[in-house]
Amino acid sequence: MPEATRARLLVVDVSDRERADPAYGAELRELSANIRSAAGQAGFDVVRVASDTGELAEASQGADVILLTGGEDVDPALYGGDADYPGREEVFPEADLPQAALVREAVSTGIPLIGICRGMQLVNVALGGDLVQHLHDGGHVSAEPGMVTHGVAVDPGSRLAAALGATTLDVQSAHHQAVGRPGEGLRIVARADDGTPEAIEHASAPLWAVQWHPEDAGSSGSVLSDLLAAARDALRS
Repeated sequence: MPEATRARLLVVDVSDRERADPAYGAELRELSANIRSAAGQAGFDVVRVASDTGELAEASQGADVILLTGGEDVDPALYGGDADYPGREEVFPEADLPQAALVREAVSTGIPLIGICRGMQLVNVALGGDLVQHLHDGGHVSAEPGMVTHGVAVDPGSRLAAALGATTLDVQSAHHQAVGRPGEGLRIVARADDGTPEAIEHASAPLWAVQWHPEDAGSSGSVLSDLLAAARDALRS
């Protein structure tokens, strides 16, 4: 891609539906807006879509880079999980199916893809992996609303470490599920101190996903901009 060309980033949210907890819905909107702002500053033309509207396939046409944002639980039917489990949150099957298809298409065609929090879990499920359906409370996973700061160790030999220029980070997380068995072509490349998977990447496709929230206002460092830069570099390779 020529240097002067502005790449088109598709930011994929789960839903515009009003959440049962209005504060949580407002938080999701703020996090998505932070992503779009950071991407615009990084030189991307940003298009945003809610994937439960039926418009994802059309919106993805012409996308140079795709980013899947956070949100509630991935539908357990997609990975053979139990329908009932502790801490179960709202699921959006009408959002998950087109997102999963988009992930597989991106891997097949080489479109760079970034996943954040739920986006990482959706990537893993889309490629045949499964999830730990409920993590213990405490540690780096909060039983209360809001983010928890904790450490992450990144595999020094990973492409993620090369993109971030670091192998240890303090990050902001808010999740009660995690990657279990990695999907096809994926490997876990970062973990929290308690062993919880915190990032995955694909063996051959330009795909990176993190469990934490680099777009949160309390986050430090340049993880989101580094991931966007890695995705842009993949377009030129």
